[in-house]
Order: sequence, then C-alpha cells, then structure tokens
Amino acid sequence: MIIALIAHDKMKPEILDFARKYRETLKKHTLVATGTTGHKIIEATGLNITCFRSGPLGGDQEIGAAVANGKIDLIFFFRDPLTAQPHEPDVSALLRLSDVYKIPLATNISTAELMVHSLH
Repeated sequence: MIIALIAHDKMKPEILDFARKYRETLKKHTLVATGTTGHKIIEATGLNITCFRSGPLGGDQEIGAAVANGKIDLIFFFRDPLTAQPHEPDVSALLRLSDVYKIPLATNISTAELMVHSLH
C-alpha cells in the first residue's frame, strides 16, 4: 500500500508521535510525504520515505497528482483547523481529489489510529 503523510506546521509534533508509535506498521508500506513533514519523520523514525516538495511549495499538489494517477492508497493529513493556511486552495484540492478517487484520508489522530489499525 502507498501511504502519504502530510502535516501542517502546528501538527508536526502529532504526526511525529503517530509515526513513532506505528513505525512497525508503517515500515511495511511504501511511504511518501510532503518535504518538511517527510524529513522530520525520517529523522525521528528512520522510516524510508520519498519526499515531495514542502506543502506550500507544491507538495500538496504533487500528492494530489499522485492520487489522480492511482499512486496513493491512503492519506494521513494532520490538518491544523485553527490556523489559516496560505496554500488553502491546494489543501482543498487534495481533499477533493481524495473524495473523487475514493482514497481514505485521515485528518486527525483519532481517524488515523482507526485507519492504521485496519492495516494490521
């Protein structure tokens, strides 16, 4: 399964904790991520992750293109619902594409944990 990992700045500590906690499950899959998130997860866990650009620099769009091309099976996108994002149109487009192509997408830790347990 190809899994995308994305997190807004204020949510990076949460996705790092998630990746550490579920490292053994995640390492069984192909992982991709937006740039900053991916590099931080690699540093914290040693997981093998292909990193795209940072989200605001086009990484969200790159993952969206991968979704549209059938190259993503699951997305963990830890969004910050309380902070305006300068690249909000890109975020909205990625969410829309996940719906169009029926790609499961978790936007918070509770949903992510339910989804990761289904990978066992």
